[in-house]
Amino acid sequence: MKKEFRFIDLFAGIGGMRIAFEKAGGRCVFSSENNEQSQKTYEANFGEIPSGDITKIKAKNVPNHDILVGGFPCQPFSIAGVSSRNSLGYKHGFDAETIPKGKILAQAQGTLFFDIVRIIKEKKPEAFLLENVKNLKSHDKGKTFKVIMKSLQEGLGYDVHYRIVDASSVVPQHRERIFIVGFRRPMDYEFPKMTDKRPVLADILQKKVDEKYTLKDGTWNSLQRHKAKHKAKGNGFGFNLVTDTKQIAKTLSARYYKDGAEILIAQKRKNPRKLTPRECASLMGFPKSFKIEVSDSQAYRQFGNAVVVPVVKEIAKSIVKTIQKNKTRKTILDYA
Repeated sequence: MKKEFRFIDLFAGIGGMRIAFEKAGGRCVFSSENNEQSQKTYEANFGEIPSGDITKIKAKNVPNHDILVGGFPCQPFSIAGVSSRNSLGYKHGFDAETIPKGKILAQAQGTLFFDIVRIIKEKKPEAFLLENVKNLKSHDKGKTFKVIMKSLQEGLGYDVHYRIVDASSVVPQHRERIFIVGFRRPMDYEFPKMTDKRPVLADILQKKVDEKYTLKDGTWNSLQRHKAKHKAKGNGFGFNLVTDTKQIAKTLSARYYKDGAEILIAQKRKNPRKLTPRECASLMGFPKSFKIEVSDSQAYRQFGNAVVVPVVKEIAKSIVKTIQKNKTRKTILDYA
């Protein structure tokens, strides 16, 4: 008989990691997410509100668990994030500082990785899975990633493996993310091969779409002028218009709520349209039963920041399988 393994869901967002690990046979015993809108979506789907600011939660108060799961904030390490910070004259990554936005202060998110470190140090889970943007590995000429690996390997003594995975084999989207897997003891671990389904956009598009998702003339004209301007300068910035839905989309980002420029669907005799929030959910591999009870703008942000569920599910299964082969203590290691 199967026994549940216990996991915690840090920087939980809307619960993509949780869905994946529950499908792999786990039980979530603690979650943390500081964004109120994401908390609403999380509660709607899991019946609980995640704990808030992880920096204010003592590691000793986090429940014991077998696997720690965390997609720590990626903005300080993303290409877009670095560019915007550089243009404003602010630091980025682990050097990220507070940026004034009117009366609102943006948190120095780059250092939140070390909240993961302190919890691992205190609770010593059998394994962990961390996720971030591809650019994490090359950020600051590789110095940031070197600090992360040194913290996990030398600081905590974990056996650490990583790989950049493109989700396009399981969802119709080119989306590369880095996954870092660690084990408390040396393990012969290999990242799983993703099922080569190669879905296309047509597989997730809804047949009937509200007219509100069709771009207004002003927005569409502005996007075309913007693209023409950059084309004249010899670069490829601008909107991406999908005319063949038998192809895959570019990466969905949290800025999609602004104008949908990165993925626009061509329509006959009318302006192109944005994806609907439900289509974005499907693009990220979320189940059809997943509840979307926030505004469209918030939903776009949330799915743009989410993980691709089928990818995480396969990695979760591989972690469990690896530990099972090397049983060293009771709990998850009795999982069959």
